[in-house]
Amino acid sequence: MTQTEKPSSSLIVIPCLNEAAHIGALLDQLRPAAARLGARIIVADGGSTDGTLSIVEDVIARDPRVILLHNQRRIQSAAINLAVGTFGDGADYLIRIDAHGGYPDDYCDRLVEEALATSADSVVVSMLTSGSGAVQKAAAAAQNSKLGTGGSKHRHLSQGQWIDHGHHALMRISAFGAVGGYDETFSHNEDAELDYRLRKAGYKIWMSGKTQMVYYPRASLSGLYFQYLGYGRGRAKNVLKHRVIPKVRQMVPLLVFPVVLLAAFSFVHWLAAVPLLLWASVCLGYGLVTAIRQRKADVALAGVSAMVMHLGWSVGFWLQLLGLGSRRGVA
Repeated sequence: MTQTEKPSSSLIVIPCLNEAAHIGALLDQLRPAAARLGARIIVADGGSTDGTLSIVEDVIARDPRVILLHNQRRIQSAAINLAVGTFGDGADYLIRIDAHGGYPDDYCDRLVEEALATSADSVVVSMLTSGSGAVQKAAAAAQNSKLGTGGSKHRHLSQGQWIDHGHHALMRISAFGAVGGYDETFSHNEDAELDYRLRKAGYKIWMSGKTQMVYYPRASLSGLYFQYLGYGRGRAKNVLKHRVIPKVRQMVPLLVFPVVLLAAFSFVHWLAAVPLLLWASVCLGYGLVTAIRQRKADVALAGVSAMVMHLGWSVGFWLQLLGLGSRRGVA
């Protein structure tokens, strides 16, 4: 950097709702990076009731770089739009941090370095999944596999490449503003929808080869189901809004809900249950094989987790496509 160049500044935004178990440690980890990058940390809270707010306020008392912002709309897309609209002036980069995740200490530094080195308008990262309990470990195994995610590139480590979509990490605030930010009608899949508009506007997305994040999945099968129900709704909204054809890896799970409905007619003829049995056999068999290969008995439930994910995603997609039901308001 020459003497006449202005150092880039960043806005680190954490959409947050009831994250008392994670937010304190996350802020302590991010504060040194914020100091190095000349960044402010905005915790955009959607109405936490579990003690999250008091934890954030304690940190604010020690560090003026941390700011609490109340997000009345609750959803993540609105949280980030609000933070950028309120505090984005003068900042070059938006760095999005998910409260329910784990990050290397140099995560923000590496993102800015790659943005400068590649001139990318957006730097996305791989998202690896990890869990501690039996259900979380099984969900993590499913989400890290092709069976669970269909081979999505951002679910696996990258060596660095230009890409259509990935887990949102850093974005030039000028590009974010030029395309209108996140669409706040999306409670899920808002990142893929924004990536579509970025690419259509000629902006470039780079997947980092130098850093990644770890996501901690839902700790219950019901939570996993409703999460993927939202993902399915979000993908359908994206398809309807932009008239795009789903990728093959997304079209295959669409068959799950029809297959389950078809099985309800097995009392008429047993063949109606065959597609359901084949799907269940593939998923459960995958879980068993994975458990044997990894020598981890709890991973055997990965097949069950995959079935829950597939069913939730498929039901959500069809309900949204047909205009039925109502979405869950919080991602």
